[in-house]
Amino acid sequence: MFLAGWRVALVGFIAVVPGMAAAADLPQQSPPPPTAPAAYAPPASDWIVTLGAEGRVIPAWPGAPTSTFGYSGFPLFSIRKVGTPPDFFGERDSFGFPIIDLGQLKIGPAFWLNGQRKASSYAPLYGLGNVDYAVQAGGFVEFWPVTWLRLRTEVRQGFGGETGVTGDAYLDAVVPFGQFRWSAGPRVTVQSAKAVSPYFSITAAQAAAANMTPGQPLLTAYNAGGGLYSYGAGTQLEYFWSPQWATHAFVEYERLTGDAANSPLVIQRGSPNQLTFGAGATYSFDMHPLW
Repeated sequence: MFLAGWRVALVGFIAVVPGMAAAADLPQQSPPPPTAPAAYAPPASDWIVTLGAEGRVIPAWPGAPTSTFGYSGFPLFSIRKVGTPPDFFGERDSFGFPIIDLGQLKIGPAFWLNGQRKASSYAPLYGLGNVDYAVQAGGFVEFWPVTWLRLRTEVRQGFGGETGVTGDAYLDAVVPFGQFRWSAGPRVTVQSAKAVSPYFSITAAQAAAANMTPGQPLLTAYNAGGGLYSYGAGTQLEYFWSPQWATHAFVEYERLTGDAANSPLVIQRGSPNQLTFGAGATYSFDMHPLW
């Protein structure tokens, strides 16, 4: 009985051992590889920021002869939504940006800087006194009735050398073709007496001092008032080298009228025809959301 049980156990052991050996020969199953983290995707750009600068050749002073020029610089800045065309900067536009943007209608602040007029810099101004820098601050309204036509109006209050009110209206046809964009249109400006008088009025004492300058036409006392200041036209050509870089050049003609044009300073020593030339460049880049 015991022997039979031993034989059964021996037979079972012999049957199991080869299976254990075979199992030992099988390759060990490796653990599953760790799951790779998801690739980081940066947030999509929401806005395109454009920065630039512009150099200008301008009349040396308001009412200066067409052969006498000064120089100035002008910053350019805008923010637009991704997928929209590059913003249009008009030659006479003040520095500003839209706070309300409804597509066809844009409203925002507008800032302009009038340069200093130094009487000692030019012989025709000797004795007439200096006019300090003037900052004009106000706002603009811009309307696009169709995609190729822009109407822009600005109203600004002066601080500093002049303390009057200036109003501008510009109409521009804006026509893109290929990598170019051409624009042109009329302009008109009105000013209050406090904006015109510092540059075009002449006191009796100033006239007497100015008339002592050798070789200069005689001046008489004059009191300039406000009203229609000028009208004119301008044109600009832009070239877009890439989605980032663009350059432009322009020319503006302004014809003084009203009390500004009738000033003895303009009639005797200057010109009602005012020319401005300019060129500049801009760079655009994407701006990702901060959250």
